[in-house]
This record gives sequence, structure tokens and C-alpha cells, in this order.
Amino acid sequence: MRILLVEDDRSLGQAVLSYLKSKQFSVDWAEDLQQARAFVATTHYAAVLLDLNLPDGEGLHLLPFLHAAALAENARPTVIVVTARDQVSDRIRGLDAGADDYLVKPYDPEELLARLRAIERRRGAQNSSVLQCAEVAIDLARESVRKGMSPIILTPKEWALLRVLASRPGQIFTRERLQEALYQWDASSDSNTLEVFISRLRRKLGSALIETVRGTGYRLLAQ
Repeated sequence: MRILLVEDDRSLGQAVLSYLKSKQFSVDWAEDLQQARAFVATTHYAAVLLDLNLPDGEGLHLLPFLHAAALAENARPTVIVVTARDQVSDRIRGLDAGADDYLVKPYDPEELLARLRAIERRRGAQNSSVLQCAEVAIDLARESVRKGMSPIILTPKEWALLRVLASRPGQIFTRERLQEALYQWDASSDSNTLEVFISRLRRKLGSALIETVRGTGYRLLAQ
């Protein structure tokens, strides 16, 4: 698995680089946003370890470039924000901006390793799991969606819902189960929040793709 490490602290960056390489990961190291953008422009990464405080701007400014690269590669890397900022508001802002996970410094390298191995397992287990729903193709391994020939970009919250629905096409998922998928991003999520994100998915994927089962929940209709 290829990883992009974005870290401006040279001693920490070198330590993380050496550790991950000793665990057989392929790692590129960028010390600022400019270097990170150059790497993203030429290389596809399965995961990005992203510091927030960089010499030439905030790390979250890299996320639009990652999303643009996902369009070209038909794949989206998993972004783990790695930072000393430990406020809940910082975590929420990072996750809402498109990050997938959050790790607070200082951290145990074994914890980072466990998260990266979890990413590997998910990608490996779902390597061929492309679900065709009418003209929409959902690739769970690459976390990418195409409608016809056009790529569709989903937010992390939209992915959280679609991942559950696409895990068992045709099965009815209760509102409570789907709200659990949103709860990891926003502890205040309720039925109204769920309706909002179901509506967003329908606008992007097609109104007929997700069926409302009155009084119970929702299900994804697939071929």
C-alpha cells in the first residue's frame, strides 16, 4: 500500500517514514502543501497522513486536490489527519472537510499501524466488489461511483450511508441502523439529518436508486 506522509516536523517525519518502511509500506514524504500537491499530481495513494499545521498553509487545503485526483484515478485515498490539535471542534471541521479519520499527537505508532492495516484489509476484501445499479457503478474498494461514464464525488457522510446500503442490495435497513452510520461523524445526527443525506444521494445517483420502505427504512435497488 502506498502512503503519502505530509509532515513538516523533520524529526517526526523521519521517524514515521522509517517506521512505516520497516513495516513494508511504500511511503512518500512531503514537508509542505506544495510538495504534497506535486506528489498527488503524479501518484495514486491508498492513504494520506495529513498534518494540519504546515509552513505554507493548513493541511486541509490539500483535500480538494485529493478529490480532483480521485476523479482522474477513479479512486479516493483514505485521509487520516495527524495533528496536535485535540479539540472536538477541530475534529469535526476536519471530518466535514473530507478527512476520514483523526489521530492526535503524540500517538503510539502501533495505533497508526493498526489503522493502516485496517485500510489494507478493507481494500483487499473489497477488491472486486463493484456493484452495478442501473447506470450507476459503485466500487466499494476504491470508494468511487460512476453514473454512466461520469464520476460522482460523495462526501464522507454520503459514503457512510451508501456503504451500508450497498453492503446488501435489496435489503431493508432501518432508520436507526442508517443513523448509526452518520453518528460516527456527528453525534447529534437524527432522523432529519438522515433524510437530508438520503435526499443528497438521490440527487447525485438518481431518485429511483434508493427506495423508501414506509415505516421501516430504506433499501438500495440493484440489478
